[in-house]
Amino acid sequence: MSTSPPSALRRELRGVIRLATPVVAVQLGLMTMGTVDVLMLGRVSDLALGAGALGNAISFGIMWFGVGIVMSIDPLVAQAFGGERPSDISRYVSNGVVLAVLLSIPLSGLIWWSGPLLRHFGHDPDLVALVVSYQRGTVPGVVAFLLVVVMRQSLQAMSILKPALIAMAIANVFNVVANWALVFGNLGFEAYGVRGSAWATSAPRWVMCLCLAAAAWPILTRYWQLPSLRRCISPRTYAPFFRIGIPIAIQVSLEIWLFSTVAVLMGSLGTAEVAGHQIAINLASLTFMVPLGIAGAAATRVGNAIGRRDPTSARLSARVCLVLGVLVMCASATVFIVLPVPLSRLYTAEASVIAVSSVLIPIAGFFQIGDGLQVVAAGVLRGAADTRFAAFMAFLGFWVVGLPVGLSLTYLADWGPAGLWWGLTVGLSAVAVLLFWRVRQRLWGDHSSEPMPVA
Repeated sequence: MSTSPPSALRRELRGVIRLATPVVAVQLGLMTMGTVDVLMLGRVSDLALGAGALGNAISFGIMWFGVGIVMSIDPLVAQAFGGERPSDISRYVSNGVVLAVLLSIPLSGLIWWSGPLLRHFGHDPDLVALVVSYQRGTVPGVVAFLLVVVMRQSLQAMSILKPALIAMAIANVFNVVANWALVFGNLGFEAYGVRGSAWATSAPRWVMCLCLAAAAWPILTRYWQLPSLRRCISPRTYAPFFRIGIPIAIQVSLEIWLFSTVAVLMGSLGTAEVAGHQIAINLASLTFMVPLGIAGAAATRVGNAIGRRDPTSARLSARVCLVLGVLVMCASATVFIVLPVPLSRLYTAEASVIAVSSVLIPIAGFFQIGDGLQVVAAGVLRGAADTRFAAFMAFLGFWVVGLPVGLSLTYLADWGPAGLWWGLTVGLSAVAVLLFWRVRQRLWGDHSSEPMPVA
């Protein structure tokens, strides 16, 4: 990789941090909403907590496939904005809104009917009934969440993030009040328990959607155009979204399903192992928000540069984001490796759980270095509208390499829960190396002196 003047590096670093910081805050806001739901249901009963956690995992896993598809608007708008093509931005934003509404129909159907299938896997009938109730209560919020993603990613692609921060803050406050009222029966409502938690998940999504639309309307109105019926029903309208978005959806889904599979496998090892795993994964998820924000900044800045046909700036943005992502995760890895027991005690006083989590947390330190590199590299490639390679590498690294290694270490080598985590580490590291290689080929390869193709 070529070097850049120190002044250019400093400007780019400031630009990345200025863009990544609000993205991290929005992602943490989404995590906070989920945490509030768990805390509230945990005070109802263990059965309610389990039903809410399982129902949320299934419904969110299904919904994320649609989220991945509409996230294709990120590189499309970023490149159009960088290339100063307002007519293209208008087309992508309006088509993205229609696509979000259309996708919500089959996704809502899958969420509605997937719960009853649990009966065929031997789950407790009382648990299944609550899971079904929870999932069906989240269905009204599906279309709102997809619309939020369309608006948020469109604004992020133009480096505009204040509206999303405002909407997220309001939605978080509403989420706390809604859970308190609907789960426990306050403010004149009945105590609906699990069903109330589901409604308190759907309602804040609509609050977030409406607040984001209101805050962003002065900006989005410049680009909004009502699509014609002919354009709405034409497959060609959505071809760019599916071409870029389906690989994103596959990549994200493969990663989500991998972690879900590992969580299920932990259940076969014991309750302390499950609890220790949850502590380690929660800590890793919190620190992961930082490189995830940097990945969002990478997609925007690389996309903007490619849109204005400036490969030099695209390479500089990619280099700064990759280095920053790795440095941040190295710092958090150091904390995980040095302080596993104090970090465990923040969550529990159970000696058996601390014993498990204090083994897994240092592994999480090594694990997240690869995780940080792979997510930022994927963000760079998303900005370049290069998403198919990342999807294939996710399958190869996670399911062909990582999971088999984890299973072998856990059940054949008898490493216990640590084996599954080392499998995750190996898989994520493999994906990180392959995506980093792809970034080098894409931005610094044989044709690096030529303008990069625009989506």
